[in-house]
Amino acid sequence: MSTLTESLKNALADSYVLYLKTQNYHWNVTGQSFNSLHTMFETQYNDLFAAIDLLAERIRALGEKAPGTFASYSKMATITEGNENSSAQEMVKELAQDQQKIVKTLEKVLSESQKCNDDVTAGIITDRIEIHQKNAWMLNSSL
Repeated sequence: MSTLTESLKNALADSYVLYLKTQNYHWNVTGQSFNSLHTMFETQYNDLFAAIDLLAERIRALGEKAPGTFASYSKMATITEGNENSSAQEMVKELAQDQQKIVKTLEKVLSESQKCNDDVTAGIITDRIEIHQKNAWMLNSSL
């Protein structure tokens, strides 16, 4: 199952970087849409916080160590850190793109879990894909 756990580690890395970026933007967003964006970003980073634990524990349940350092996440993640000086619109646009990036990462995990007949991982990942697709829609609708 090493290909599966490697793809799960990538999903964990993307989730952690997206969590950090979303929280950064929650703290630093300004402008006319401040309140609605501040609230939406908070909802999304709280969800990501729970997802990070779920993904890490699934990696452990599959018998491997879960990565837990910024260095390891920066090597594995497809999502980049955010710039707190970005405009509100730039923040929303970046986060919407990142939601789509993480869906692609999760689709790889789903494919690997299906190859391994791992219904538990497939169920977790299917739920995560649904959440990220909804988040992308909400962010894109805010542009």
